[in-house]
Amino acid sequence: MKRFFAALISLLPILAFAEERPNVVWIISDDLGPELGCYGYPDVATPNLDRLAKEGTRFTHAFSTAPVCSASRTAFQTGLYQTTVGGHHHDTRDKKPLKDFVTTVTDEMQKAGYFVSNGRGQKVAEKRIAKSHLNWVYDAREFFDGHDWTQRAEGQPFFAQVQFKEPHRQFVVAEKKYPNAPIPPYYPEHPVTTADWANYLASIEVLDQKVGALLDRLDDEGLADNTLVLFFGDHGRPHVRGKQWLYDGGLLVPLIARWPGRVDAGVVDKRLVSLIDMMPTTLAAAKVDPPGNLEGFDLFDPHFDGHDQLFAARDRCGDAPDRIRSVRTRDFKYIKNFHPEIPCMQHSGYKKTQYPVETVMKVLHAEGKWDSPFMAKTRPEEELYDLKVDPNEMNNLAGDPKFADKLAELRGDVNSWIKETNDLGAVDESLTVDLDKVMAEKWKSYEKKMKSRGLEADVSDRDYLDWWEKELGVD
Repeated sequence: MKRFFAALISLLPILAFAEERPNVVWIISDDLGPELGCYGYPDVATPNLDRLAKEGTRFTHAFSTAPVCSASRTAFQTGLYQTTVGGHHHDTRDKKPLKDFVTTVTDEMQKAGYFVSNGRGQKVAEKRIAKSHLNWVYDAREFFDGHDWTQRAEGQPFFAQVQFKEPHRQFVVAEKKYPNAPIPPYYPEHPVTTADWANYLASIEVLDQKVGALLDRLDDEGLADNTLVLFFGDHGRPHVRGKQWLYDGGLLVPLIARWPGRVDAGVVDKRLVSLIDMMPTTLAAAKVDPPGNLEGFDLFDPHFDGHDQLFAARDRCGDAPDRIRSVRTRDFKYIKNFHPEIPCMQHSGYKKTQYPVETVMKVLHAEGKWDSPFMAKTRPEEELYDLKVDPNEMNNLAGDPKFADKLAELRGDVNSWIKETNDLGAVDESLTVDLDKVMAEKWKSYEKKMKSRGLEADVSDRDYLDWWEKELGVD
């Protein structure tokens, strides 16, 4: 008995430390929109994420700062806009170490005594550090302490980032139909559209199973009660007008927070929030003083009413150069296109090989069977959408005199944000990067991909659609 009490007394400091400093787990999904059961989306089976939402708080208006992974991840790992730290181009070629005014959530948590891991949520299987995909020079072996929290010292709190690929393309093949699942109205009705969307939903169901296994593991290891879980997508869905665009399809993500006894269960939170809030929220939970220059806020600060405005940026993505900026309020979205001469459907090797609906749109438009301003050869310099009446952002009001004041107001807000945050997107990338070499490299990769499909790089849209129909098993 004496030995028992002696052992118990020796554990008290560790138990007190664990109670004082909770564990934090980020569950990060690649390319995920809010097509989940707990968000009211029909047909798709997501029982584990639905359970997580019931046990925590579900945010309905959470957005990334970029519609592509490396830029978005650069922002939420630093708590600063990717345009401020020089990580705005996807897979930035001129990568540099972070400047002195920039820190990271992993560094701050490590300094606070946390074990920081980055893995796939499994103790065994793959023992490599998982995807981080950040646009600066860093050593992943120093940035993270390991691939799993079981590698920590006894009693040490942990901050685990868990990476799940789904529903990033290529999708899994759907084994069932989703007859009641709504597809965004800006896509043409076509069997290819339906099949591709079904595969997206099937991939989400695979994601849900992986999340369920991770949640079960936290339960089995007795960690759930003292762990803040933050589940979110790194940016919006991997579809046309989604990933790589600044419409809500590319920026709106699911965000669910669970922390038993500290985060209200079964709550729906409608505040405007951002993935840039992940770092200050994590530091606050760990009782770590945040750097003074962070752009986000602690989601659970009772004085935080949400953002009045959310800014986002899209720059070069692979072989598709661009510069677009946006601001979103509760009711309006303003988009500034710095290169209106570039069409929305400019060539992108990634999108052409991965997005079958892009080809559907081109073919039906050429045949006079479907039309959209998205198919124009140029873009408007400005776009303005009334989200209350037009949540799918299909009716551009920038030229409507009735909205001239709102247009001027939001234009001014974007211009001020560009100056105040030192938006480096204004710097010509060709001054530091051989863009001709980049484009040639990307084109060669595109040609290789098409050749593997038995297609020429310049295949006609009609012939390419025939290939997609066979590939997706539709008539």
